[in-house]
Amino acid sequence: MPNKPNFYAGGVLDRVSAQRKDQDWIDALFAAAETRIVPIWRAQNFVAEGADLPRAGLLSLADLPEGAETMLLGLLDGTAYFAADLSHIEDPAAHPNLAGRGSFADLRSFGPLMAPEEGNILAYARGLTWWHARHRFCGVCGHPTVSADAGHVRRCTNPDCATPHFPRTDPAVIMLVHDGDRCLLGRQSRFPPGMYSTLAGFVEPGESLEEAVAREVLEETGIRVGEVTYHSSQPWPFPSSLMLGFHAEAVSRDISIDQDELEDAGWFTRDEILTTWGEGGTHRLPRPDSISRRLIEGWLHG
Repeated sequence: MPNKPNFYAGGVLDRVSAQRKDQDWIDALFAAAETRIVPIWRAQNFVAEGADLPRAGLLSLADLPEGAETMLLGLLDGTAYFAADLSHIEDPAAHPNLAGRGSFADLRSFGPLMAPEEGNILAYARGLTWWHARHRFCGVCGHPTVSADAGHVRRCTNPDCATPHFPRTDPAVIMLVHDGDRCLLGRQSRFPPGMYSTLAGFVEPGESLEEAVAREVLEETGIRVGEVTYHSSQPWPFPSSLMLGFHAEAVSRDISIDQDELEDAGWFTRDEILTTWGEGGTHRLPRPDSISRRLIEGWLHG
């Protein structure tokens, strides 16, 4: 097990789940002068203006534009943090409460440069607002839903149904397959030039995590694996996944790639990756905030 959490993990907020049904308490938190708002606009996070490194752009209640849907994220040192979806605003850069204070951008474009604690809060806000935006109607009867329990439930408005819907996260396995001093890496056509990564895929119904690892590796590369060992996990709200990281030992070696999944795959040695990959080379590792990078670096230096 790693001795530190993966990026976007290591949550610092007390999520106060036992108090989310207390609307009076939630209202008092929301009205407090010290409360901070974490704005989201069409799945993008707010970055503060003028900092040397990216910082979370936070608002006070007085600065919150009208019409925002809000959800309680939790408490930090007694201060409440609420996510606010501002997607109804056509041009946030022109809004008087936002202009000159920062800009909205995809968290993946600046997240690795942030303090991990801020990255976690922004990822949490992004994931929760994404879920709300895509669950406006009941999946049972089709009636509209409304937010409840401080934004952690959506409830069907049909009194004959009244089904509660809870935020969903899709489990996905991601695995570093190794064979002695070699590891198996692949690339998809959408990857940046030269980038190779670990294999990954979503867990299917009725399937254990270990079974998902073995199935995905076999489907994508034709490689069979034996022992599968859990490493760590990472919230990945792009849009709504939980990455479950593993190391897996190969028991076959001949690669046969699924062209629908991968553009290329190959075995690469530790020495090859350590000495020739990176700046100026033809191959590169995954982005530094990804669990894929963590799995590879753990194997390289393990």
